[in-house]
Amino acid sequence: MLEQPVGHVFEAALRDALPPRQRLHLILLGVDSVARSTAFYEALGWARSPTGNDGFAKFDLGGHALCLISREALAQDAGFDSPRGTGFSGVALIYLAKSADEVPRILAKAVNAGGRLVKPATRTQWGVAGYFTDPDGHLFEVDYEDAWVFDDGHRLVVDKVNA
Repeated sequence: MLEQPVGHVFEAALRDALPPRQRLHLILLGVDSVARSTAFYEALGWARSPTGNDGFAKFDLGGHALCLISREALAQDAGFDSPRGTGFSGVALIYLAKSADEVPRILAKAVNAGGRLVKPATRTQWGVAGYFTDPDGHLFEVDYEDAWVFDDGHRLVVDKVNA
Protein backbone atom coordinates (compact mmCIF):
# COMPACT_ATOMS: atom_id res chain seq x y z
CA MET A 1 0.00 0.00 0.00
CA LEU A 2 2.87 2.43 0.71
CA GLU A 3 4.34 1.92 -2.77
CA GLN A 4 2.22 4.77 -4.16
CA PRO A 5 3.94 8.02 -5.21
CA VAL A 6 4.23 10.95 -2.80
CA GLY A 7 1.01 12.95 -2.82
CA HIS A 8 -1.18 9.92 -3.54
CA VAL A 9 -4.43 10.09 -1.54
CA PHE A 10 -5.60 6.91 0.18
CA GLU A 11 -9.32 6.53 0.78
CA ALA A 12 -11.54 4.09 2.67
CA ALA A 13 -15.24 3.43 2.51
CA LEU A 14 -17.24 4.37 5.61
CA ARG A 15 -17.96 0.68 6.24
CA ASP A 16 -14.19 0.15 6.53
CA ALA A 17 -13.65 3.03 8.98
CA LEU A 18 -11.40 2.08 11.89
CA PRO A 19 -11.25 3.87 15.27
CA PRO A 20 -7.75 4.56 16.59
CA ARG A 21 -6.75 2.95 19.87
CA GLN A 22 -7.09 5.26 22.85
CA ARG A 23 -3.52 6.48 23.08
CA LEU A 24 -1.18 9.08 21.70
CA HIS A 25 2.37 8.25 20.77
CA LEU A 26 3.85 11.59 19.77
CA ILE A 27 3.39 15.22 20.73
CA LEU A 28 4.59 17.21 17.73
CA LEU A 29 5.41 20.88 18.26
CA GLY A 30 6.02 23.27 15.37
CA VAL A 31 8.87 25.57 16.41
CA ASP A 32 10.71 28.56 14.96
CA SER A 33 14.12 26.94 15.35
CA VAL A 34 14.57 23.21 15.98
CA ALA A 35 18.12 23.85 17.24
CA ARG A 36 17.05 26.57 19.70
CA SER A 37 14.08 24.57 20.99
CA THR A 38 16.21 21.45 21.33
CA ALA A 39 18.70 23.45 23.40
CA PHE A 40 15.81 24.65 25.63
CA TYR A 41 14.59 21.12 26.38
CA GLU A 42 18.15 19.91 26.92
CA ALA A 43 18.66 22.82 29.34
CA LEU A 44 15.60 21.54 31.23
CA GLY A 45 17.61 18.36 31.71
CA TRP A 46 15.85 16.24 29.08
CA ALA A 47 17.93 13.90 26.91
CA ARG A 48 17.54 14.19 23.15
CA SER A 49 17.03 10.90 21.33
CA PRO A 50 19.90 9.98 19.01
CA THR A 51 17.34 8.79 16.43
CA GLY A 52 16.25 12.31 15.43
CA ASN A 53 18.05 14.68 13.07
CA ASP A 54 18.73 18.41 12.67
CA GLY A 55 15.19 19.03 11.38
CA PHE A 56 13.36 16.66 13.73
CA ALA A 57 14.33 16.31 17.38
CA LYS A 58 12.81 13.70 19.70
CA PHE A 59 12.67 13.42 23.48
CA ASP A 60 11.57 10.14 25.09
CA LEU A 61 8.69 10.70 27.51
CA GLY A 62 8.54 7.11 28.73
CA GLY A 63 6.92 5.35 25.79
CA HIS A 64 5.72 8.60 24.23
CA ALA A 65 7.80 11.25 22.53
CA LEU A 66 7.90 15.02 22.40
CA CYS A 67 8.99 15.86 18.86
CA LEU A 68 10.16 19.19 17.44
CA ILE A 69 9.88 20.18 13.78
CA SER A 70 9.94 23.57 12.10
CA ARG A 71 6.60 25.41 11.95
CA GLU A 72 7.00 25.71 8.20
CA ALA A 73 7.56 21.98 7.70
CA LEU A 74 4.63 21.08 9.97
CA ALA A 75 2.27 23.54 8.26
CA GLN A 76 3.32 22.30 4.82
CA ASP A 77 2.91 18.65 5.82
CA ALA A 78 -0.59 19.32 7.20
CA GLY A 79 -1.61 21.29 4.12
CA PHE A 80 -1.84 24.77 5.69
CA ASP A 81 -1.07 27.91 3.70
CA SER A 82 0.71 29.60 6.61
CA PRO A 83 2.74 28.37 9.58
CA ARG A 84 1.33 31.17 11.78
CA GLY A 85 -1.99 31.33 13.55
CA THR A 86 -3.43 33.97 15.79
CA GLY A 87 -4.88 33.97 19.26
CA PHE A 88 -4.92 31.55 22.15
CA SER A 89 -4.55 27.96 20.95
CA GLY A 90 -6.47 26.38 23.83
CA VAL A 91 -3.81 23.71 24.29
CA ALA A 92 -1.43 23.13 27.20
CA LEU A 93 0.97 20.30 27.93
CA ILE A 94 0.94 19.34 31.60
CA TYR A 95 3.69 17.96 33.80
CA LEU A 96 2.43 16.47 37.06
CA ALA A 97 4.96 17.14 39.83
CA LYS A 98 5.62 14.65 42.65
CA SER A 99 5.16 17.31 45.35
CA ALA A 100 3.90 20.87 45.76
CA ASP A 101 7.42 22.18 46.40
CA GLU A 102 8.58 20.83 43.04
CA VAL A 103 6.23 23.17 41.14
CA PRO A 104 8.11 26.47 41.65
CA ARG A 105 11.46 24.70 41.27
CA ILE A 106 10.46 23.26 37.89
CA LEU A 107 9.09 26.64 36.77
CA ALA A 108 12.42 28.24 37.77
CA LYS A 109 14.31 25.63 35.72
CA ALA A 110 12.12 26.38 32.69
CA VAL A 111 12.74 30.12 32.97
CA ASN A 112 16.48 29.56 33.46
CA ALA A 113 16.48 27.37 30.33
CA GLY A 114 14.98 30.20 28.25
CA GLY A 115 11.26 29.77 28.78
CA ARG A 116 8.87 32.49 29.95
CA LEU A 117 6.95 32.38 33.22
CA VAL A 118 3.25 32.87 32.46
CA LYS A 119 1.83 32.23 35.94
CA PRO A 120 3.91 31.59 39.05
CA ALA A 121 3.30 28.58 41.28
CA THR A 122 -0.02 29.37 42.90
CA ARG A 123 -2.28 27.57 45.34
CA THR A 124 -5.34 26.32 43.45
CA GLN A 125 -8.57 24.68 44.50
CA TRP A 126 -6.88 21.31 43.88
CA GLY A 127 -3.21 21.86 44.73
CA VAL A 128 -0.37 24.02 43.39
CA ALA A 129 0.13 24.94 39.74
CA GLY A 130 1.93 27.40 37.48
CA TYR A 131 2.54 27.92 33.76
CA PHE A 132 5.47 28.60 31.48
CA THR A 133 5.96 28.75 27.75
CA ASP A 134 8.85 27.33 25.78
CA PRO A 135 10.72 29.70 23.42
CA ASP A 136 8.03 29.17 20.76
CA GLY A 137 5.11 30.01 23.01
CA HIS A 138 3.88 26.45 23.66
CA LEU A 139 2.10 26.51 27.00
CA PHE A 140 3.10 24.10 29.77
CA GLU A 141 1.44 23.71 33.14
CA VAL A 142 3.37 22.32 36.10
CA ASP A 143 0.79 20.92 38.50
CA TYR A 144 0.67 19.09 41.81
CA GLU A 145 -2.55 17.61 43.18
CA ASP A 146 -3.02 14.95 45.85
CA ALA A 147 -5.67 13.27 43.69
CA TRP A 148 -3.31 11.97 40.97
CA VAL A 149 -2.15 8.35 41.25
CA PHE A 150 1.19 7.18 39.84
CA ASP A 151 2.86 3.82 39.40
CA ASP A 152 6.41 3.11 40.60
CA GLY A 153 7.83 4.70 37.42
CA HIS A 154 5.89 7.97 38.01
CA ARG A 155 3.54 7.15 35.14
CA LEU A 156 -0.01 8.38 35.62
CA VAL A 157 -2.62 5.76 36.51
CA VAL A 158 -5.47 7.39 34.63
CA ASP A 159 -8.33 5.31 36.02
CA LYS A 160 -7.56 5.92 39.71
CA VAL A 161 -7.68 8.93 42.01
CA ASN A 162 -6.68 9.38 45.64
CA ALA A 163 -9.63 10.12 47.91
